[in-house]
Amino acid sequence: MIGSILRHTVLAAGILLGSHAALAENRVALVIGQSNYRAVVPLPNPANDAKAVSQMLTESGFEVLTAADLSQNELRAKVGDFAAMVAAKGPDTVALVFYAGHGLQIDGENYLVPVDVDPKRETDIPLQAVRLNDILNTLNSVPSKTRILLLDSCRNNPFPDISKTAARGLAIVDAKTGAPGTFMSFSTSPGAEAEDGSGANSPYTTALLAAAKEPGLSIEDTFKRVRVAVNKVTEGRQTPWDSSSLTDDFRFIGPPVAGPKLAAVKKTVDEWKRDLKGKPVEAANELIIADGSDEAYDAFATLYAQTPLGLQARDWLVRHRRMKAWNEAVILNTAAGYSAFIARFPDSDLTPTARKLEERLRNRPNFVAAVATGGGAANALGAPPTGAAGGLPQPTNASLGPTCPCTTPIVPLKKADTPPKKRVEPVPPKRVEPVPPKRVDRAPPRRYVEDDVVIIRRPPVRYYEPAPGPRIGIGIGGSYGRGGSYGDRGGSYQGRSRGGY
Repeated sequence: MIGSILRHTVLAAGILLGSHAALAENRVALVIGQSNYRAVVPLPNPANDAKAVSQMLTESGFEVLTAADLSQNELRAKVGDFAAMVAAKGPDTVALVFYAGHGLQIDGENYLVPVDVDPKRETDIPLQAVRLNDILNTLNSVPSKTRILLLDSCRNNPFPDISKTAARGLAIVDAKTGAPGTFMSFSTSPGAEAEDGSGANSPYTTALLAAAKEPGLSIEDTFKRVRVAVNKVTEGRQTPWDSSSLTDDFRFIGPPVAGPKLAAVKKTVDEWKRDLKGKPVEAANELIIADGSDEAYDAFATLYAQTPLGLQARDWLVRHRRMKAWNEAVILNTAAGYSAFIARFPDSDLTPTARKLEERLRNRPNFVAAVATGGGAANALGAPPTGAAGGLPQPTNASLGPTCPCTTPIVPLKKADTPPKKRVEPVPPKRVEPVPPKRVDRAPPRRYVEDDVVIIRRPPVRYYEPAPGPRIGIGIGGSYGRGGSYGDRGGSYQGRSRGGY
């Protein structure tokens, strides 16, 4: 009895401390539960999960905006309203989004599924659903102190028309590649499916409600407990996963620790082997699940290879490495990158999508600029050349063969291969036309000279009727008869006539 009273007293004190912390910083939350899907069987638990999480967040000092069974337009509008709410609170704000419902991965992109979707093919999902990255970009567009995204959305694909071709679970979203101050938690690991649960809440939400009410736990320690609890209750079938770029401390209950956040120390595989060696398999399993790193799983799978938990750890490690390779291929987004993924994982559930994306990119131009100096090529975005310090390997399409010249790798020309310079024809001098002499008008000569041709426009000839009576015309050198005038001598106008010209 006394122990129960003490527990309630500690819990009340923690809630009071959480309220004081909320007064020191603005806390706002958007909680969404998607249960009543119209085209597929409804999900019973998301509505219950949203209601329980809303109450827990309210007790932790959050101002909560709740929504349920949203269509595509309503989901987008609600996220926009929440972003406006965060902007109104100011930059010293903790913004949290909790989503329970269906989520899908299409072509390496994660989508939250509204209740009004009815896809007939994979390409319908981007048109009918809401991209997770769009929600993240909306939250990052307004100043805030911390952004927390909790997704209980990795359930099985319920749409029969696309379930045979779409990949399982959700793809990796690495918070470290985005804006600092972000924490993301998924109800199961990438590429796996989460269970809806047989109780009033899903296994993930049940574990979250218990861990978040413990006073004084940092958000990292809170979700370590969530991982262990969910893995245990599902007998290893489901293990939550998270990614963080937080720079400030956050606690659901209790004041945050002042000062910059220290980075966690990462152990090597050998260090994990030394720490796990000799421990009971169950205790060692809880340690590696709480840590969640590849190195911890690798050490455990090696030390306990013949146990059921060791086999589960090996399966988790293989799937996680495959999802990391898939994430790298999607980010690179080249035909060569997808081809390399297929060669490495030829029989995975992601292989059909990789083949489709490889074919789609097969004839895409390769925007890689060749640089003769430095021994490598720099890509069009300014990445360091191959082999440079800190540089990424250059994507090439050499594996696609020589069928498409646009995908042939660009190789710097050697001196012997340099084509001869094109002969440049000399430009002929510009022809200068001679300037004609200035014309000087002169009076026409009195006598016609054969070397000069002068055209004189004479006035029209006036004809006069001859007077009655005989007239005698006299011409020298011949004439056209009496009264004529065109006498000719020596080719000149020598004719004379009386009564004529």
